[in-house]
Amino acid sequence: MSIVKINVLTVPAEQRETLEKRFASRAGLVESADGFEWFELLRPVDGTDNYLVYTRWRDEASFQAWMEGSMKEAHQGGSDRPKPAASGSTVWTMEVLQQAEPKAG
Repeated sequence: MSIVKINVLTVPAEQRETLEKRFASRAGLVESADGFEWFELLRPVDGTDNYLVYTRWRDEASFQAWMEGSMKEAHQGGSDRPKPAASGSTVWTMEVLQQAEPKAG
């Protein structure tokens, strides 16, 4: 089964719009990666500062290849690169054990 990577980003309120615009401008970059299955950017609504970046991959090797390839290239830059919008980041790795989709009705 697939693996899921959830990047928990701590984003201060004054940086939320910046983070969301940066993700919007990167739309389409991960979708062509071999083994990529799904992406979601989740905005907090319960009073926390934690955004979740959800990606699902065919396997760990696919994720690692993306991290060492196009993802690494996208995050390299010179001194003119803007400051990160997030003040902290933690990555969770999960295996998909079960999944379901709506029944056709």
